[in-house]
Amino acid sequence: MHNPQTDPTVFIWFRNDLRLTDNQALTAACEHARTVNAKVKAVYLVTPEQWRLHDVGARQLDFIRRHLHELARALARLGVEFELRQCARYRDVASLWQQQLLQQHGIAIYAGREPEFNEICRDQQLLDVGVPLRLTDEHCLLPPLSVLNQSGDMYRVFTPFSRRWREQARCFAIVPLPAPTPIATALDNVQLETTQARIEQLFQPLINDVDTSSWPAGEGEAQRRLQQFIDNGVSDYQQLRDFPAVAATSSLSPYLTLGVISPRQCFAALLARFPEVLNDDTSPGRSWLTELIWREFYRHLLVAFPHLSKGANFNPLADNVIWRNHPQEFAAWCAGKTGYPIVDAAMRQLNSSGWMHNRLRMIVASFLSKHLLVDWRWGEQYFRQQLLDGDLAANNGGWQWSAGTGCDAQPWFRIFNPISQSEKFDADGRFIRHWLPELTSTPLAELHRPNPARNLFNSDYPAPIVDHQAARERALKVLAVLKKA
Repeated sequence: MHNPQTDPTVFIWFRNDLRLTDNQALTAACEHARTVNAKVKAVYLVTPEQWRLHDVGARQLDFIRRHLHELARALARLGVEFELRQCARYRDVASLWQQQLLQQHGIAIYAGREPEFNEICRDQQLLDVGVPLRLTDEHCLLPPLSVLNQSGDMYRVFTPFSRRWREQARCFAIVPLPAPTPIATALDNVQLETTQARIEQLFQPLINDVDTSSWPAGEGEAQRRLQQFIDNGVSDYQQLRDFPAVAATSSLSPYLTLGVISPRQCFAALLARFPEVLNDDTSPGRSWLTELIWREFYRHLLVAFPHLSKGANFNPLADNVIWRNHPQEFAAWCAGKTGYPIVDAAMRQLNSSGWMHNRLRMIVASFLSKHLLVDWRWGEQYFRQQLLDGDLAANNGGWQWSAGTGCDAQPWFRIFNPISQSEKFDADGRFIRHWLPELTSTPLAELHRPNPARNLFNSDYPAPIVDHQAARERALKVLAVLKKA
């Protein structure tokens, strides 16, 4: 008869992989436990000071909180205890795990590898002090540093990376893992309620009464969205993806960010519907495949170039840019009060929902970094604090692309025209009118254009913060330091 007080324990340490299906670390932990007749225990570490330093916003913390409740219920059905522990920062994690292992006869810890610099250092510190941490690679389909050019270096341009990535992905079966079978008797309601009370105790002080209920939690919801998109959305994605008033994107980014669904599940579902997608440029699934590979590219970059995690420009020439960094103009951009309707509607969507359409992310990032000449890092930080799908790799990659400072960036001399972008991608003004109700009665012919006199707009709407042409000419002069010799 087993004594739970003395049986050895195999730990599964959940991080950004809040799911049971296709979770390599969880599957390995359960297999190890069965082999040595040990119990499995799940742990999640709440690190409020580290989250603050990483600008993790209240919305994302609430989304995590709600997913932890779903995860707790799922683990209870597997017979896996789930414990939440708190430590302020990553530097405290090694001692916490050493205590946990000693107190509970721990023999191994399984976890999914993460690409960010501080997270890599945290894990290395555990290994350096002898903690038996066993890491799996699953935040990408192909692990970082596995897709290299002929010189053995990381690609700096997306297109050849994408080509090589597809070549390598063709070489193996992309088959997601099922959820593990129960490891023990299901936990009773008292144990589950204790875990859920602990979740509330640790998260409620951090979330500031935000409400993310418009995004249902749980991996079942993530899988439903994936299948719905594969069945009904992928074929039209290329044609409709840039129109913010149309629900044409997958809406999976918040779930991918927290690992509620895995990239392997996304690729497998796409391949099941479009088996030719890795080989045929004309496949209806190719456009979404490319977006998934962009996600991989940015995460690979983060590992290959650790300074990206530290706020550095990828292009060292960008260190010579003299940003204006006007506080009042930055505040107007944050609040959606620039006088450019498409920019303001996008920012109000972000501030209200914690999400922004991808085309709009490019428009507002270009406007801040080039029209207003505000350091892209200011925008990156604000996005990170607001976004439900805030992710360092994608956020950093997208902002540096828009600012012209990054790897495979939009050229420094290409400056998005917010007026023509608005007219092209929100031609009927549906998106603008939804988020800027003060412009509801503005004639369509006047809706997209900023009006210095304000007499064509409702008086509640601000005058344009800057003239487009003047701002463009100013940006070209300032950003000319990025010109290659």
